[in-house]
Amino acid sequence: MTPAIDAAKKAKISFNTHQYEHAPGAAYGLEAADKLALDPGQVFKTLMLETDRGPNALAVAVIPVAATLDLKAAAKALKQKKVSMADPQVAQRLTGYLVGGISPLGQKRVFATLIDQSAESLKTLYVSAGRRGLEIELAPTDLLRVTQGQFAAIAKFKN
Repeated sequence: MTPAIDAAKKAKISFNTHQYEHAPGAAYGLEAADKLALDPGQVFKTLMLETDRGPNALAVAVIPVAATLDLKAAAKALKQKKVSMADPQVAQRLTGYLVGGISPLGQKRVFATLIDQSAESLKTLYVSAGRRGLEIELAPTDLLRVTQGQFAAIAKFKN
């Protein structure tokens, strides 16, 4: 049981968990897609951003594992001048999760959350359930509701 799973249960949403053997040194999100035999467009990674309000003023970006984050688009969606990737140690301390297992659900604090708009077209998506090697599958609208987030065009895809 993780805080992410607890948050999903508390919100009374429909979800499934999926476990796989995590290999040290593997790229977390892509590894999840590979080991669970999923389309990388359906598996999302959780990135922590530092806003222009300071190192402890973080925001959450949830994007497909096969994409990269468009920092300018994220800043615009958050109504910030600029955002940058948060220091991993700060992200771990403020979310309560280890890097590679950071979930957008059940974080120690409530942060502004952006979910890439590509999620809107999916029936379900997968995000970390709060531990490396554990994913939670849920509807994008449930993720949006539980995180109090917003959909935004924040991912860049390779052609």
